[in-house]
Amino acid sequence: MPAPSHLDPRLLRAFLTVAEELHFTRAAARLYVAQQALSRDVRRLERELGAELFLRTTRQVTLTADGERLLPYARRVLQAQDDLLAAFGQARPLLVDLNSPGLVTGRRVLHRAREIVPELELMARYESGLTYAAGELLAGRLDASFGRFAGLDPVLRAGLDHQPVRYEPMAVVLPEDHRLAALQAVPLDALAGETVYAGAGNPRTPEWTDLARHLFEGRGIELASPVPLAVGDEEFERMMAKTRNPVLAVVDFPAMPSTVLRPLIDPVPLSPVSLVWRKGLVHPAFDALRRAAAQVAAEEGWLSGPADGWIPAIDQNVMSSQQLARGNHGSPACATFVA
Repeated sequence: MPAPSHLDPRLLRAFLTVAEELHFTRAAARLYVAQQALSRDVRRLERELGAELFLRTTRQVTLTADGERLLPYARRVLQAQDDLLAAFGQARPLLVDLNSPGLVTGRRVLHRAREIVPELELMARYESGLTYAAGELLAGRLDASFGRFAGLDPVLRAGLDHQPVRYEPMAVVLPEDHRLAALQAVPLDALAGETVYAGAGNPRTPEWTDLARHLFEGRGIELASPVPLAVGDEEFERMMAKTRNPVLAVVDFPAMPSTVLRPLIDPVPLSPVSLVWRKGLVHPAFDALRRAAAQVAAEEGWLSGPADGWIPAIDQNVMSSQQLARGNHGSPACATFVA
């Protein structure tokens, strides 16, 4: 069969997504199309090229030799199309996960990036945890997120990259009549004997629960057992009122009725926050997002941290190595904390 004189880029994108997922259902979800439509597009591309691109069985999908041969060409063609559209102001939005509404770090960076490239669209998403967002990043449904990179499973980290943004001081949310609520800042030792909620059982945020385990170890602080996952502020407030457990948070955590937010001290525990993205990401707004992260971090001293700051040793290693490697993006010198 002679080679076609024209290939619809939509067919190449269908092929590339299936090639990256090796699963038609996941690829269809990533493209927001019906699985039948995706299969139809792949078959049409195979007919137009006169080549079988995938081997399909009931258990798996694999690329054929022709599929492997097409893969780099498809990537180059689609990237060229994206670049062309971007040059004429038609780039797709950069999808940036801010974790949860009300949190400051990611929002500040996103707002600065919008100022740097006002002609491009950067859209916020809220996925409530870096572990869940990491899966969306790798699937191509998100472009960037924020959170504790060292707390991700190594399998997830292998496909991602990160840029340190902030050592965010941690805090505790207390019922307003709690015994510690009158303090302006809560020493960690004062939480001995308390049971503190840190997201245990939430499949979206195991990296946060792991950070709490490191912090509580040897201090006589118990990690609260999993509770039904509360979705939305109203449900979160109701569950907190019911359990009356203090909640581990960060200093910029949004206020909730009938509670007080108190910073933790002696030492000051820090939540290491990175900008996280999938390796190989290319988008005209992405460099602006990274520049914005570096600018805001430098202006606010986010990567300096207090002298009595605490982070786990694994986080210090991961953050420090990247701060040194990212010097070209304006990151301040790496800090050293109590581990």
